Amino acid sequence: MIVKIAEGNLRTKYGEFREMLFYNGQKESVALIMGDVQDGEDILCRVHSSCLFGHAFNSIECDCREQMEVSQQLIQQEGRGIVIWLDQEGKGNGHYALLKSVEHKRRGLAQADAYEAAGFKRDARDYTPSAEILNALGVRSIRMLTNNPDKVDTLTRHGIRVTGTVPTTR
Repeated sequence: MIVKIAEGNLRTKYGEFREMLFYNGQKESVALIMGDVQDGEDILCRVHSSCLFGHAFNSIECDCREQMEVSQQLIQQEGRGIVIWLDQEGKGNGHYALLKSVEHKRRGLAQADAYEAAGFKRDARDYTPSAEILNALGVRSIRMLTNNPDKVDTLTRHGIRVTGTVPTTR
């Protein structure tokens, strides 16, 4: 079970968001919320996994930073929406796995294949906390900012009504 443990306001270049910190007994997750989302329908929602390469180090080898920026821009344009940040670096395998996969990716493998070639799971992410957060926020339905059908499937299986998707790559 996930619980909210803190909250505050966060000013970004895409406007002001309310930040809510959640904890499930193992990991923290963050919800960035713009506007009124309680009882909302068709709320724009980005479920995003941590990425040191893209967000902290400005790597040009992944599109994580771009996906986050596009998501925040779309939420700003809409006037409301949610970004859920999950602590699951390296498709849930960790940063070590990401480092070990780089040589395989540079040889032309897709990222999931590169993880597998390095001896890790293709994708070890778990989107369950995002469904729990959306339920805690009282959101009725979302339009997912994603290119990943696994996110849609997981949230749907956990009772979240997904009314559509919006791609986050240009």
